[in-house]
Amino acid sequence: CIIDTNPADVEALLASDYEGTTVDAKLKELIFQIGEKITIRRFAVLDGVTSTYIHGLGSIGVIVKFDTDCADHADFTEFAKNIALQVGAYSTPYLDRDAVPASVIESEKSIIKAQLANDPKMANKPEKVLDGIVMGKLGKFYENNCLVDMEYVKAEDHETVAKYVANSAKAMGGSIKIASFVRFEKGEGIEKKEEDYAAEIAKLAGGNK
Repeated sequence: CIIDTNPADVEALLASDYEGTTVDAKLKELIFQIGEKITIRRFAVLDGVTSTYIHGLGSIGVIVKFDTDCADHADFTEFAKNIALQVGAYSTPYLDRDAVPASVIESEKSIIKAQLANDPKMANKPEKVLDGIVMGKLGKFYENNCLVDMEYVKAEDHETVAKYVANSAKAMGGSIKIASFVRFEKGEGIEKKEEDYAAEIAKLAGGNK
């Protein structure tokens, strides 16, 4: 339905046609049938060369888009699947260092500097040395938060994702770049609060009489 209608947002998606009814009406029908709260909160459309990964029964869903001329190579599908698996394994906010907002970097630097200022061992260190320590710790931040800087999940020699991509492209005789990715995890971003789902189901039941 999303591919067919290309809705601008979730509201437009809910109003879209679905087998003679609307997505919203179908959703309410499913809630009534299974007795579980179902909410469509977000969706993404990635067009081009992609790979997907779904963990378990749908607790995590991943789409990765590539800019490449290797898509027809026999080894590309396995490579792309490995990248999607990497994204699924770690909740990575950013693709690369360029994707990290300047405000986030400055905030991280401030935290590191405050930590150093409270460390007696750093009290007499020259400013140049302290700056080097800040940059080193910032590098660790990138390793933990940027996909291409992370250690590749299947690496045997601490190879980064960027290195795995470069080596794979070389082996396939072409170019590969991870263009973007989407990672959805069930329940993320939802405040944990108690809701009376039974009352909602009863209300839907009343509307279906």
